[in-house]
Amino acid sequence: MIKRFLERFSLYKLMVIALVAALGVAVKSIATPLAQIVTGPLYIPGGVVAGGIYMMFLVLAAAMTDIRGAASLCGFCQGIMVLVIGAAGSHGVLSIISYSLPGVAIDALYLLISHRGCCVLCCFLGGMAANLTGTLIVNTAFFSMPFVPLMLSLSVGALSGGLGGVFAWIITKRLKALNVL
Repeated sequence: MIKRFLERFSLYKLMVIALVAALGVAVKSIATPLAQIVTGPLYIPGGVVAGGIYMMFLVLAAAMTDIRGAASLCGFCQGIMVLVIGAAGSHGVLSIISYSLPGVAIDALYLLISHRGCCVLCCFLGGMAANLTGTLIVNTAFFSMPFVPLMLSLSVGALSGGLGGVFAWIITKRLKALNVL
């Protein structure tokens, strides 16, 4: 089953997914502390706002490869990378799940709406779905936030995730115009 799944991807597209996953992990380590400076006084976890930036890479994987399952594969690669380089933080082995499920949310959404990161709306919705999933997983599993702060976090996460999806669409559009993809 895994072999059949991976056979849909060419070597070039697997390399694109691996590169995008690595960039996402690298950007997360920079974006999260910067976002915590702004969100700390508001009692919102920094990953909620920074999530829009690094969930963008999952949307990029789906939009750049145009293959179902690319976002899930990218998220899984990110989870493995975080474990291997030791950046899992307090999540430990659960990082594989917390990194993979936002990609699964993107792929499920694209399957539901019959899109693959082809337009600004589906990229916006994909980023929103990814960041909402990531925010919900981390907040319920690790923070146990009360209802009102959780709703505030989800609202901010939806907006930042959607904006990250728009950035992913702009980047994909420019790369396709340059005939890189």
